[in-house]
Amino acid sequence: MTAPDREATQSRSAAPDRGPDGETPDAAQLAGRLGAARDDAFVGRDQELAAIFDAVAGATDVRVHFVHGPGGIGKTMLLGAMARQAGRLGHPTCYLDARDVECSPMAVQRLVRAADERPNTLLLVDGYELLEPLDRWLRTELLPARPADAVTVLAGRDEPGPDWWLDPGWRQLLHVHPLGRLDDATSRRLLSALGVTDQTARLADLGRGYPLALAMLAEVDRSGRRPAELADAPDAVSRLCSLIIDDVPDDDHRTGLAVCAHATRTTVDLLSYAIPGRAEEVFDWLESRPYVRRGALGLYLHDVVRELFEAQLEHRSPAEYARVHSLVRSFFLDRIHDPANAHPDRAAAEILLLHRRTPLAADTSVLRDRGRLSVPRASAAEREQIVTVIEANEGPWSASLARRWLADQPRCAYHVQADDGPAAFSIQLYLPGPADLMTDDPIVKAIWDLVRERGPLRTGERINVNRFGGATSAYQGDPLQLLVNGVSCLLEWCTVPAAWTFIVAPDTDHYDRYFQYLGLSRMLVLELGAHRIVAYGWDRRRFPVPAFFEMMATRELTGEIGPPPAHLLRPAPLSRTEFDASVRSALRRLTRTGGLDSSELLTSNLVADGEADPTNALAQLLRDTIAGLSAERGGDEHRRVLERTYLSGTPSQEAAAEVLDLPFSTYRRHLVRAIERLVEVLWDRELAGPWIDPSPG
Repeated sequence: MTAPDREATQSRSAAPDRGPDGETPDAAQLAGRLGAARDDAFVGRDQELAAIFDAVAGATDVRVHFVHGPGGIGKTMLLGAMARQAGRLGHPTCYLDARDVECSPMAVQRLVRAADERPNTLLLVDGYELLEPLDRWLRTELLPARPADAVTVLAGRDEPGPDWWLDPGWRQLLHVHPLGRLDDATSRRLLSALGVTDQTARLADLGRGYPLALAMLAEVDRSGRRPAELADAPDAVSRLCSLIIDDVPDDDHRTGLAVCAHATRTTVDLLSYAIPGRAEEVFDWLESRPYVRRGALGLYLHDVVRELFEAQLEHRSPAEYARVHSLVRSFFLDRIHDPANAHPDRAAAEILLLHRRTPLAADTSVLRDRGRLSVPRASAAEREQIVTVIEANEGPWSASLARRWLADQPRCAYHVQADDGPAAFSIQLYLPGPADLMTDDPIVKAIWDLVRERGPLRTGERINVNRFGGATSAYQGDPLQLLVNGVSCLLEWCTVPAAWTFIVAPDTDHYDRYFQYLGLSRMLVLELGAHRIVAYGWDRRRFPVPAFFEMMATRELTGEIGPPPAHLLRPAPLSRTEFDASVRSALRRLTRTGGLDSSELLTSNLVADGEADPTNALAQLLRDTIAGLSAERGGDEHRRVLERTYLSGTPSQEAAAEVLDLPFSTYRRHLVRAIERLVEVLWDRELAGPWIDPSPG
C-alpha cells in the first residue's frame, strides 16, 4: 500500500480539495496516473471502505467512522483510498492531518468550517490520537455542528474513549473500525502488487501483516536478497532514512537528531547537556525539519522517522548508539535528583521509556508514541476515586485496606488522570505502618514476616512496598499502569531511603519476565481468594539503587534478564552495634598508612560503589563529617575534641586533654559524647543510602 502523497495532502489540511477544475490539464493527467498507481498498490480493507461510502451515500445513519490501530497498520493509506474514491464520485473531501495542525479548538474549527463551505464534505482526520486533549470538545461541539448529512472519518492509534459509547446519540451515529493486520492472502496480494513474484508466501510470513514492514521487504526483494528477518534489511532502512533525513549539517546536529530520536521529548536543556554551546542552534534546526514535531513538552520525531533513524544508528555505530543512550539517561537521572526541577515525574518517565529491550517493549513503545509523561501525586479527591477503582476490580475488602493506608500515608498515591477520573494509579507504602494495618493486610503481614526472617531491619530502617496498582480500561496490563508504577518506583527509590523494596503484582508471565529483567526475585506467592499474588523484591542494602541503575544501563540495551551480577552485590549490612564498633576502629586507624584497608565500612553506604580509591574516600568522609559537626549547636566542641584526638597525631588521650586545656575526666566525657554524635550522623547516612541526602528537610 502507498500513503497519500504528503505534499498533495498537506494542502487539504488548510482547505477542501480543489478538484479537477483547479488544475492544469498536465497536472490533472499526472494526478490521474498517480491515483491509478496508488489504487493498484492498495489492497484489502473492503469492509471499511464499503461501510464508509454507504454512509456517504446516505444508506446508513452513521455519521462518524472511527478507524484505529497501531502505527504502520495502514490507517493513512486507507484514508488515501477513501479520498481517491470520493474524488472519483465527485464528492468534496477535506484531509486533515493532526500532525500538521495546532492542537487547539480555534485552529481545528477554522479548517473544518472552510471545508463545510462545500456541502456534505467528507472530512478525513488522520493522527486523531494527537487531538486527544480536544476529544471532549470535538465530540460535544465541533462534530455536532457539522451539516446533518456530512460524514467524518477519525483515524488514530487508540480506540474511542467510553464517553462516545455512554452518549446514546453517538451510539447510533458512530461506527468503530479496529484496523488489524492484513491476513495472509491479502499480504500476498500486497506483495504481488509491489512487484514480488516467487517470495510472497515467505515474505508475507516475515512481515506478519504489517503493511509498512511488507513494503520494506518488497523493496529488499527487488534487490535480489532474501532476508531471514527484518533486521537483515539494514540497507533498506538506511535508504529510507536517506530519503527522509538528508540534510544533517555536521556531527553536533547529528547528535542532536539522535537525542531527539531517543528521548520522548527534546528540550534545549537536554541538548545543552548533550552538545554544550550549540543547543539553541541545533534546537532551532530540529524545529524547522519537516519530520520533527513540536509538542507541549518539547520536540519529537515522527514515529516512523524515529524508528528508522534509531535502527540505522544502532546498525551503523553501536558504540555511538550506546553513547547517545547514556547521555539521555544521565541527563534525566540528574533531573530526578535536582531539587530545582519542578517535574521529576517527567524525568522518571523519560528513563522508563528508554528501555528498548524490556520484555514489555510493546507497552513502552505505545507510551512513547503517546508522549504522556506526567505522573503527579493524587489529591484527596483523586485518592477517593482510586479507592473506587480498587473496589470495582478487587472488591470492598481490598478497597477498605487501600483507604486506610491512604489515610495513614496520603502522599503515597500516584496517578495518570483522564477526563472522568484516574486512568491508572500506583500506591507506594512504607513499613512499618499502624499496628492494626500491619496485621489486617495479609500481603503486608507476609512481607513483614519474610523480612524479619531474611534480612531484619536495623533501627530506623523501613520497607518500601508498591502495594496497589491498576488502570481503569484494563485493570492489569494496560501500558498506563506500567507508566505509573514505573515512574512512582523510580521516584521513591531515588529519593526516599528504604532497606527493602517490594512490588506486588498478579502471578502472570506478562509481569514475571519484566521483574526478572529488573533483577527482582519472586519473594512471596500468596493465594487471596481467586487471585494468585506475587511479591517481587530485593534487599537494597545489598543491592543499592546506584548498583541497580548500573545494571540497567546494560540491560536497557541488551534485554538480559535474571538476578543482579554478583560483582554489584554488597555483603550483608552491618548491624547498629557492628557499625558503631567499625566507626570507632576507623577513627583509631585513620592516620595510619593502610589503616582503613580492611575496614568493614568500605562495603557500607558510606562509600559509593565504583569509587576509584575507596579507602581514601572513607578517610575523607570521616574528616569531612567531623568538620561538619561544628555547624550544629554545640558541635564545635565535638569537632575540636575529635580532631585533636584522631587527626592531629596526638600521642595519647592525656596529651590531647592537655592541649585542649581540659581536665582528663572532662575531656573523656566530651570525647564519648562527640563519638556518639559522629556515629549518629554516619548512621543516618548509612540508612539513607547513596544519592539520598539524610539531613532533615
